[in-house]
Amino acid sequence: MSDLRYSHMISIADLPPLGLHLKLAPDEAATVALARYAGVLHAEGILATLHLVPEGREGVHVSGRLTATVRQTCGVTLEAFDAPLEEEIDVHFAPAGTYKPSEEDEENGIDPPDEIVDGRIDVGALVCEFLALGVDPYPRKPDAVFEPPAEDPAISPFSALARLKDKE
Repeated sequence: MSDLRYSHMISIADLPPLGLHLKLAPDEAATVALARYAGVLHAEGILATLHLVPEGREGVHVSGRLTATVRQTCGVTLEAFDAPLEEEIDVHFAPAGTYKPSEEDEENGIDPPDEIVDGRIDVGALVCEFLALGVDPYPRKPDAVFEPPAEDPAISPFSALARLKDKE
């Protein structure tokens, strides 16, 4: 396994000219590691449906969708709840050192392609990255409503300042 907790290597030389369809569903141990990596309490039903197509002379375009259900802690109620996760995957790969950004790329904020290392790409690492990107950093259980505590004038900051003034 890679440092991202899940790995599935694909050799670029083995890609058919019209591309390759893949469905990746991590096993239970990998799902537990992916949940930990993504910072959620639990994950289930992780499924990546990917299409890898050769691009240009040496590149690869990976597109598809990642779906899962993740359990998070609500930031309002502090209760655990399950949330659906769905992320579109659209990543370009190029051999290391071959991408030369143009001024137009930099001005338009175009991301450089990911690097192909030793003639292979790790589509499992894409699953890790897009799972983590899809997790809501401020989770809120459906129908959770934040109700601020009632103000007590005896503990307002202004009343505390008034008491200090009275002591003078």
